[in-house]
Amino acid sequence: MRPETIALHGGFAGDPATKAVAVPIYQTVAYSFDSAAHGAALFDLEAEGYRYTRIGNPTVDVLERRVAMLEGGIDALAVASGQTAMYYTLLNLAEPGQNIVSVPQLYGTTHTLFAHVLPRLGIKGRLAQSDRPADLEALIDEDTRALFCESVGNPAGNICDLEALAAIARRARIPLVVDNTVATPVLLRPIEYGADIVVHSLTKFFGGHGTSLGGAIVDSGQFRWKEHAARYPRFTQPDESYHGLVYTDHYGDKAFLGRARSVFQRTMGAVLSPFNAFLLLQGIETVSLRVERHVENARKVAEFLRADRRVASVSYVGFADNPYHALCQKYLGGRACSLLTFAIRGGYDSGVRFYDALKLFKRLVNLGDAKSLACHPASTTHRQMSAEEQRQAGIGPETIRLSVGIEHIDDILEDLDQALAAATAG
Repeated sequence: MRPETIALHGGFAGDPATKAVAVPIYQTVAYSFDSAAHGAALFDLEAEGYRYTRIGNPTVDVLERRVAMLEGGIDALAVASGQTAMYYTLLNLAEPGQNIVSVPQLYGTTHTLFAHVLPRLGIKGRLAQSDRPADLEALIDEDTRALFCESVGNPAGNICDLEALAAIARRARIPLVVDNTVATPVLLRPIEYGADIVVHSLTKFFGGHGTSLGGAIVDSGQFRWKEHAARYPRFTQPDESYHGLVYTDHYGDKAFLGRARSVFQRTMGAVLSPFNAFLLLQGIETVSLRVERHVENARKVAEFLRADRRVASVSYVGFADNPYHALCQKYLGGRACSLLTFAIRGGYDSGVRFYDALKLFKRLVNLGDAKSLACHPASTTHRQMSAEEQRQAGIGPETIRLSVGIEHIDDILEDLDQALAAATAG
């Protein structure tokens, strides 16, 4: 099936009990066992079935299968939020004394994870000076356990050269982990360019309506854990916390997610609720259509802003003179994402006046909503970062981030025009 069809039908052929066409909401905590032997077989992973919704749920299962199919992976694990997906992924790869190398253009909370949270667990986050492949490769050593990037940076809007990063990861015998939240598989499927693991905040474009938190980890099945057993023994040696289970023996190519579910989901419990899974599935059904409109509207917004004398600069990869334009052509097929940043003449004060004057655009920190959204990163999502860290992440004190929605373009432009007038009056 093509992506548009997967979004409607992937992972679900109808409810076998009732013949329901819509995915049922299995709003239950637990599932009964036929007998003591049946329960034991389920917990020993010898029998297929459900035990407890913290470990697996039929509604969530459909979401996992659908997201995996859209990304071209072999399996997925849906969790409570995008940050949970990040946390579980990195903890599943690295242990104390080891490190993960990343680009510097990161979502603010992801930066906090790398710069402050993981180091307290003994795992160092090494942020490169730029997203140039050579800068990342220079930081890799024998203790590196993953290479990380956002396919399209939030809020910088930079595009990473995935093929080049995948080649570096292969040489270093480590997996390439890609956050594909901003691009979505509608515009880019990182696995096709060599990514091993893809993470998502399903809260954003997948959900699309600003109603439900959710995250996902997608496994490509391409990284050979057995071949790199010395670096990743946790996948190839018996896990005493799970009655001696060897993940590569039991799960095969799905060993990464098998361990993520068995160790982190089961014991830490940041679970996606069945109701949120249901709502996210409703959003996914229209994600292809929405992204088309997002992309079209964002292009018109970028052109409007660039032609306006009240605007100092616009960062939009759809412009031919943008340093990431060639990568936009290669990886996004020329379809620049609906996330863009710009600066108003007059600096920080003008930016704040513009932000406060918006009427149609919602002032909040989400993105990927059907509604148009605006954010001032320096005072919100990236407030905890130093000025230099903000600069490396691609923002300044005057930067405004727009997530352009699917409203009528004339209404969007009229709101921007009146806010610019308020910002630069006098």
